Amino acid sequence: MAEASRWREGGTPKHKLKYRREVEIRTTLQELLVYFIFLINLCILTFGMVNPHMYYLNKVMSSLFLDTSVPGDERTNFKSVRSITDFWKFMEGPLLEGLYWDSWYNNKQPYNLKNSSRIYYENILLGVPRVRQLKVRNNTCKVYSSFQSLMSECYDKYTYENEDLSDFGLKHDTEWKYSTSNSNFPWHWGFVGMYGNGGYIFTLSKSKYKTKDKFIDLRLNSWITRGTRVIFIDFSLYNANVNLFCIIRLVAEFPATGGILTSWQFYSVKLLRYVSYYDYFIASCEITFCIFLIVFTTQEVKKMKEFKSAYFKSIWNWIELLLLVLCFMAISFNTYCNIQIFLSLGQLLENTEKYSDFYSLAYWHIYYNNIIAITIFFAWIKNMFLAIINDTYSEVKADYSIARRPDFELGKMIKKSYKNALEKLKLKKDQKDEDREMKRSRDLVEQARREGFDENETESAKQMKKWKERLEKKYYSTETEDDYQPVTQQEFRELFLYAVELEKELHYVSLKLNQVMRKFSALQN
Repeated sequence: MAEASRWREGGTPKHKLKYRREVEIRTTLQELLVYFIFLINLCILTFGMVNPHMYYLNKVMSSLFLDTSVPGDERTNFKSVRSITDFWKFMEGPLLEGLYWDSWYNNKQPYNLKNSSRIYYENILLGVPRVRQLKVRNNTCKVYSSFQSLMSECYDKYTYENEDLSDFGLKHDTEWKYSTSNSNFPWHWGFVGMYGNGGYIFTLSKSKYKTKDKFIDLRLNSWITRGTRVIFIDFSLYNANVNLFCIIRLVAEFPATGGILTSWQFYSVKLLRYVSYYDYFIASCEITFCIFLIVFTTQEVKKMKEFKSAYFKSIWNWIELLLLVLCFMAISFNTYCNIQIFLSLGQLLENTEKYSDFYSLAYWHIYYNNIIAITIFFAWIKNMFLAIINDTYSEVKADYSIARRPDFELGKMIKKSYKNALEKLKLKKDQKDEDREMKRSRDLVEQARREGFDENETESAKQMKKWKERLEKKYYSTETEDDYQPVTQQEFRELFLYAVELEKELHYVSLKLNQVMRKFSALQN
């Protein structure tokens, strides 16, 4: 009964306080340790998927297909293509020479190529490259009446509604006939438009000379017309030395204004992921990541049930939810990529005479990398928050406890500052005069209080008093031996808000004191 009475009176037994401190310390450290392990695991997943070979493979391929100049014209390469003539020069020059490496530098065949090209002697060309064109119809825009005698045709910018689906030219091969696409793959976002997946398509031959004859035939029969709006060149490579696929897309856009805008995409990705022992270690980290995600999701669901609508009022809870959503998206993308690779890789490699569409696999893999990068960004933000508050919470609480001691009373500080100010201004007089002045000052202070404080400020002061008494009852005890105690996140918010309000009150008292001092100065004058 004695112990129960102490709880009702607001006191806390000494052994209970010690036990509570130990539990809070253990809980805080456990939370920080678990999250730190999760963060290390996430970093391993993020940086374990990339390596320097990806950069160097992209670099050598971009140098080969983007920077190689047309023979006899050092100023013309894919980056500098600005006209249809320049485009055909690139197709029959740097592109052709870059795709077909069928002999060693001394014109000897070093090994069995098995009817495939070895770019830079180390990168196998998978299948055959594909070229795809999209066009718009004539009369998709209107020529002003005054100019109709000079120009009767009008080709608008590319849109799905303006796309030309009719056959043209020689009309006997796939490059002259429109082909639809059964893929739901997202459209390509270019400089001047978004382009679909169908079009006028043809694939290149395994023979360098047949491919060159094909380019010449297309150029002579005007395969590129005024209605052409974009041409895609797609092909894929595989380097067994570093177990990387390089998926390449070269894009030439033909805007309605004329000219050509070139762009490119080089994706070096590791589609065959579980090969070495290190890859299996990454797989174990992925399983651990899923376990962490289940645990964190369960915790957040419990918080929602406990706090209900109040849960969504905290910005940190929103960050928690965003982090969980990103984690689930990363797992979804990773699962989808692995399933598609498992189902498609064998089919893509079966027929070497067809185009192997690895672009969609690389696309989703790159999106997975982007999502996991965003996830680790927000995870580090939360980690820094936990690390900071673990120390700051206790410091604020310790400062609050010290400030409540008898030798650190706020009233004494203000009284001492007030007396020092009077002495510096030489306003302190004899005891009788001082008593009279004190009486007058009390009257002035009372008048200033009546004039300066309104009902809202009085109500705020009452609320501050109740808040202070509640915090004192919860945290300050003469039986507490150690003022440095870890606190929870909610407790820190309350302490922080109290500190902010206390700072406002101190600032307000200082302003009132200055007003009183100015009135005293006026009385002396």
